[in-house]
Amino acid sequence: MMNLLLYTGLILVSVLLTVQSAHVLYLMLYTWDQPDAEKETRGPEEFLAPRLSFSVLLPARHEEDVIQTTIDRVVRADYPADLLEVFVICSADDTGTIAKAEEKIAELDREGLRNVEVVVFDDTPVNKPHGLNAALPETSHDVVTIFDAEDDIHPAIFDLVNTVMIQDEVEVVQAGVQLMNYQSTWYSALNVLEYFFWFKSRLHYHARWGSIPLGGNTVFFQRELLVRLGGWDDHNLTEDADLGLRISAAGKRVRVVYDDRYVTKEETPPTLGHFVRQRTRWSQGFMQTLSKGTWKQMPTRKQRWLAFYVLAFPHGQALLGFYLLFSLGMMFFLRVPVLVALVSWLPVLMLMAHFVTQAVGLYEFTDAHGLEASPKAVLKMAVAWYPYQLVLAYAAVRAMRRQLTGQNNWEKTQHVGAHRTETSEANSHAA
Repeated sequence: MMNLLLYTGLILVSVLLTVQSAHVLYLMLYTWDQPDAEKETRGPEEFLAPRLSFSVLLPARHEEDVIQTTIDRVVRADYPADLLEVFVICSADDTGTIAKAEEKIAELDREGLRNVEVVVFDDTPVNKPHGLNAALPETSHDVVTIFDAEDDIHPAIFDLVNTVMIQDEVEVVQAGVQLMNYQSTWYSALNVLEYFFWFKSRLHYHARWGSIPLGGNTVFFQRELLVRLGGWDDHNLTEDADLGLRISAAGKRVRVVYDDRYVTKEETPPTLGHFVRQRTRWSQGFMQTLSKGTWKQMPTRKQRWLAFYVLAFPHGQALLGFYLLFSLGMMFFLRVPVLVALVSWLPVLMLMAHFVTQAVGLYEFTDAHGLEASPKAVLKMAVAWYPYQLVLAYAAVRAMRRQLTGQNNWEKTQHVGAHRTETSEANSHAA
């Protein structure tokens, strides 16, 4: 009897994992499978004349190493300076970042560029959404956008969004974000490809069905809509996803644009510890948003199901980690009937399909950005594949523990500008 229960459970879990993996694979390939969707991912070939004005929010905490370059790139974008205003947002105790930002502002002032200021808040919580809410009343332009302190934006990003918002008559645009330094650590390539498939394909599926967890930056809102929705949730660790689902619940269409030419470039976390803390924050934020229940206000069952599926994923990821360890033990110590063994291999076959897709994605990503992939890089990905899944599962378990114990402090991710140095080196070698 015990063997029958074990075999039945193993078959059920294997089938469920296979179906779930097949669905994720479909989402990863969505824009390649749908000709119209692939066309919509790209930006316009010609830009309209600048008409919309932009308020840029740059939340920063202990970003002394990267903030000046980011300010410079935003201010010198190919868009009229009088249609841009930039706010660097810092907590009062972050004197180092404040000093670096003010130093850069003084330098720009000497050049006649006077559209940057620092917004300092001295209350709690000390986190990104609270900083954004502190700066929102200072903004005055048509569109509010967010860039992270380490972002390398494309000079034409404002032209791109100005054109898309006017032509498509949308109030929210999510443009592409792409990690770049795929060779920095053992997990970098897999992390880079997660962003590649998320922004290039999966978000388009969510946007199509009106249930989209937005990315944390390079997202553009009509200011009036943002104010009407009350800004960001001060206590949510994924304030971007929460706001995206609130926008979806309000019936607003989100236009997603991922064009390799215009992506905002970022870096993978520099150490495994920072990567785990970042993933813990994301997983816990999804758990918070799931518990909050705003997604239940969406008008259709399809929207609600899709939101639940995304927000509940960290719980499944935590269980998957235990299953991966359990299945590894079963391979060596458990004898099962042939049929059960064959069914239990279905999730493994799906994982192989995922890996092949990511390997092809690595070549497409590098080709799009003037980088170079190699068989060695693919081999490195193969070796890192299983440990990477365990790390993601550990972060999800850690998030569950924090959520159950009421810990919701913001664990910051360090930024060292690796995406800038690695890309520059690759370009110099190519030249």
